[in-house]
Amino acid sequence: MTRRLPSTPPNLPGFAFIRVLGSGGFADVFLYEQNMPRRLVAVKVLLAEVVNDEMRQMFQAEANLMAQLSSHPSILTVYQASVAADGRPYLVMEYCSSTLGQRYRAVQLPLAEVLSIGVRIASAVETAHRQGVLHRDIKPSNILTTAYGHPVLSDFGIAATLGEAETSDAVGLSIPWSAPEVLHDDVSGTVASEVWSLGATVYSLIAGRSPFEVPGGDNASVALMSRIEKAKLAPTGRIDAPRSLERVLARAMSRRPQDRQASALEFIRDLQAVEEELGLPQTPIEVAMDDWALATAIDLDERTRVSGHHAFGDGHRGRRRARRSAQRSSGTAHGADARTHDGTSGRARTAPPTTMRLVWGISAAAALLVALVGAGVFAVVQGNRPIPVVTNVEGTVEGTAVTFTWNDPGLASGDAYVVTVNGAPSPMQRDTRFDVEAEDGARVCASVTVTRDGKSGAPSAERCVDVEAGGG
Repeated sequence: MTRRLPSTPPNLPGFAFIRVLGSGGFADVFLYEQNMPRRLVAVKVLLAEVVNDEMRQMFQAEANLMAQLSSHPSILTVYQASVAADGRPYLVMEYCSSTLGQRYRAVQLPLAEVLSIGVRIASAVETAHRQGVLHRDIKPSNILTTAYGHPVLSDFGIAATLGEAETSDAVGLSIPWSAPEVLHDDVSGTVASEVWSLGATVYSLIAGRSPFEVPGGDNASVALMSRIEKAKLAPTGRIDAPRSLERVLARAMSRRPQDRQASALEFIRDLQAVEEELGLPQTPIEVAMDDWALATAIDLDERTRVSGHHAFGDGHRGRRRARRSAQRSSGTAHGADARTHDGTSGRARTAPPTTMRLVWGISAAAALLVALVGAGVFAVVQGNRPIPVVTNVEGTVEGTAVTFTWNDPGLASGDAYVVTVNGAPSPMQRDTRFDVEAEDGARVCASVTVTRDGKSGAPSAERCVDVEAGGG
C-alpha cells in the first residue's frame, strides 16, 4: 500500500516550520521552532480531509486529556492547542527526538533500562486510570524519549473514560499489543486490557519483536490475531531475563482478563520485584496521591513540633513541601487552578502558655489522626511503620502438589508477599497460600517476604517439605 505524502504544514503565528516528523491516519506531526519562549516543539495537525464536527470534538478531547495528565513526568507535555487559519486544529507538544519503536528492533535494550521504562510507563497508565482514563493504544512507538532520556507516553488520541470504553464502538488499534478481548470486539478497552498492552510492550522491548510475532514466519494481521487468541506466549529468548520476569509477562498476557495483574500498579510491583532480584536500583513509582491527604499528613507532622510562635509551630517548610507535592499530583493544565490545603484554619488568635500549647497541639493532632482513620487514609500518616514479618509458614504435600500457607502478619494497603521457592522468587501476591508442582523425591523449600513500596522486609524462616518418590 502506498504511503500518503504529508500535508502542507500550516502557517502558525509565533512558530517557524522546520521539517516533517511523521504521518498518521488522521494527522501529521511537524517540527516547529517556537519564537517565544524559543524552543523546538512538535505540532500535531489534523488532516483537512477528516476535519468535521466529530473529529474536532475528538481532537479537543485529546488536547484536554493530555493537558490534564501531562504534569506527570512520564506523560508527554502539551503546551497549547488551537485552530490554524486554514481551519485545521493543532496541538503543540514537547519535542522528543526519538521513540522506542525506532530503537527496540535495531539494538538490544539493556534489561535494566527496560524494567525502568516499564515501571515509569505503567506509573503513567496507573495515573490515567485513577483519573478515569484509558489510553487504549499502549505500544513501543507511543513511548517517546525526552532530551534527557526520560521515557514519556504519548498519543491519547483514542483514549476513553473507563465507563465509555465498555460500550463504545470499535476504535483503531494496534494488533500486536492488543488483548484478545479487544481484538474480538468484546470491549474496546478495560484496565485488564491495558495491563495486557503493558506486558506486551515490555516483552517487545526485551525480545526485540512483538510477543506473538514469528521471526521469518507469517505475521499478517489474521495470523497474529489467531496466535494472540490462543495466548500461548513463547519466552522472550533473552538469556539475561530471569524466569520470574517471564512469569510476570506471561501473567500480564493471560488469555483470561481475571488472571492478569489486577491493575497497572500491581504490574509495577511485579517489575520492581524483578529489579530487586537482579540487584538493580528500584525505579520509583510515579503515582500521585490525593492532594489533601498529602498536605494534611505533612501538616500533622509539623503540628507535633511545638514552637514559641503559635500552637502549630511555623509549618512553613511543611506547607511549602505540601504545595510542591500537590502541584505535582494535581493533574491540572499549566496555569490552571491547582489548589493546596495547608490546614492552618484552626490556628488560635492568641497563643496560650507553653504547656497549654503542647497539650492543645497534641490533642489537635490526635483528633486529626482519628479523622484520617475514619476517612480511610491512615496509611498516609503511618508510612514509617515497620514492614511486618511472616513467622509461621507451613507446608503440606498431596502427591506431587506442595502447598505453603501462612497467617497474615498485618499487611497494609499496597503491601504484598513474595514467595521464594528453592531460591527463585515468585511474582507478588496478596493470597496467604502458594502452590507448587514438584517432581517425585524432590525437596521443596519456601520463605515468604513482605514488600512495601518496592522495599522488602525480613524473610520468614524457610520451611522445607519432601515429596515422596512415586507420589504422583
